[in-house]
Amino acid sequence: MPNFFISLLLLLFFLLFTNRIAPAHALTSPSDISALKAFKASIKPSSIPAWSCLASWDFAAADPCASPRRTHFTCGLTCSPDSTRVTQITLDPVGYSGELTPLVSQLTQLATLDLADNSFYGPIPSSISSLLNLQSLTLRSNRFSGSVPSSITKLKLLESLDLARNSLTGFLPSSMTSMPSLRRLDLSYNRLTGSLPKLPPSLLELALKGNSLSGSLSKSSFDGLTQLEVVELSENSFTGTLQSWFFLLPSIQQVNLANNSLTRVEISGPAAGQSDLVAVDLGFNRIEGYAPVNFVAYPLLSSLSLRYNRLRGKIPLEFSQKKSLRRLYLDGNFLTGQPPKGFFGGQSPVSSGSLGDNCLWSCPPSSQLCLPSQKPSSICKQAYGGKPRS
Repeated sequence: MPNFFISLLLLLFFLLFTNRIAPAHALTSPSDISALKAFKASIKPSSIPAWSCLASWDFAAADPCASPRRTHFTCGLTCSPDSTRVTQITLDPVGYSGELTPLVSQLTQLATLDLADNSFYGPIPSSISSLLNLQSLTLRSNRFSGSVPSSITKLKLLESLDLARNSLTGFLPSSMTSMPSLRRLDLSYNRLTGSLPKLPPSLLELALKGNSLSGSLSKSSFDGLTQLEVVELSENSFTGTLQSWFFLLPSIQQVNLANNSLTRVEISGPAAGQSDLVAVDLGFNRIEGYAPVNFVAYPLLSSLSLRYNRLRGKIPLEFSQKKSLRRLYLDGNFLTGQPPKGFFGGQSPVSSGSLGDNCLWSCPPSSQLCLPSQKPSSICKQAYGGKPRS
């Protein structure tokens, strides 16, 4: 009899234990399951490594949202607290290849879709606009082509849109301003053309570098962007004058407009010295005129690059006296005269930069700031129609 009770207790313990860890039935919404099946089916099996997240998606063996996930659905997706809806798809970067199925739009509770650093190709489906709860869309470093679908601007809760390093073409959607929650926009290193439309009002970070965008930078595009901190527009074809309003955007901190075709820059000092501007890169443009001395009115400015433009005249004395300025690149212009003595002798706050490849006189060859060497006098004479002025 004791053996009988012992066996019975062991059986009850086993049943209780297994009941606690094993899912009793399927939990995930049928529409989400069908969408996940279509998503996996659209990916080439040969691009799914045996150890990858997608390889663990076995719909015959387990329910996607059931737990614990010991052998199946071990990674790549996250479910809601009640384990009925898929809220995140975040794939591992292993080179998955395939088209993004339009059926992904059935995942209506999806808040995050991250397919970065893979080999997805084809157009971004316009049906993605049905993901009304989407807050973050990251498709960077794939091979998506075609235009940025205008329907994407219907995602009113979207806070981060990263489509960088694909092969997207065409214009930016003109209705981007209708995205009230968008804080971060990165479409860098695509093949986008045209001018900047009016931008979303809540932007903190704007990155469109490495495209073929053109035209002048219009105040209307940036109107109302009171929170914009970072602007990355380098390696495009922007032209004309960069007007003073640009550097007076109330929250601006970092600006990179290098490698464009800007011809002039206008600078007005901020009101009462109030500005968070820290870094400006306007190198490799076609900016003419004198070095814009009004940059020194920005109290926190620590990095300024105006290299390889067409600046003339003397280097402003104020540049050598500005205590916050740590990095200064003025090389590759036609600056003349003697450089301010404050740059040399160990007293200068500037710790890195260059005054080289100009038309300066008496730039101490022992100073790193004077490298590379100055332009030949013949080029300087030609630029100034005779001997460079003092």
